[in-house]
Amino acid sequence: MTELNPAGISAEQLNQTIAYTQYAVYTRHGGAGADAADPQTQLDRWVEKWTGRGVTVRGLYDASGFKADSDVIVWTHCPDMATLQAAHVAFRRLPAAGALTLAWSAVGVHREAEFAKSHGPAFMYGKQPRTWLTVYPFVRSYEWYLLPDDQRREMLLEHGKKGRQYPQVNANTVAAFALGDYEWLLAFEADELTDLVDMMRDLRYTEARRHVREELPFYTGRRITTAQLAVLLA
Repeated sequence: MTELNPAGISAEQLNQTIAYTQYAVYTRHGGAGADAADPQTQLDRWVEKWTGRGVTVRGLYDASGFKADSDVIVWTHCPDMATLQAAHVAFRRLPAAGALTLAWSAVGVHREAEFAKSHGPAFMYGKQPRTWLTVYPFVRSYEWYLLPDDQRREMLLEHGKKGRQYPQVNANTVAAFALGDYEWLLAFEADELTDLVDMMRDLRYTEARRHVREELPFYTGRRITTAQLAVLLA
């Protein structure tokens, strides 16, 4: 069984912690070029440098084949947004990343959940990354925030019960108000890709589904090593 809170973090600790996260999706155009000598070393040094500055590289993902504009996903998080920005810029300047064009990017930050105070992203609870990732933005209906609290609480409770039927899936929900075009960013991780498919389908059968205004685009990828990414970029 998946351990729910391996880091032993309390709800109070969780909600006093700032954690920004970024999902950057890239399209590959041709090879990395002659300047990209030893791309794996470049990638390893990038990870090492920014890890030392407080950035966690949650994962590098091979997203090829799922959509025309997605080949690579880079998922990072950090307590400081300026540092996260700097790491993002540094990655894009790597010669090894010379063949990549940014197709989509979004930033979110953990904020205390309205009803379930212990609800937080899996990466903040110390859960290990899974093999597969799917990430997408989310915008509620205009009516949602004006509904009585008890109605919203009831719908979220139903939605949460559905989600708990998939303990093998890591859930990462962060707020994105004012950080871009969305209200929320959702990322789910699983070792079996079919678990993501089944869970996302099952979550459609809830009342909260009536209050979805936007939930596109979806991006999906398989977690890979820097060595595998270097081959992908060659």
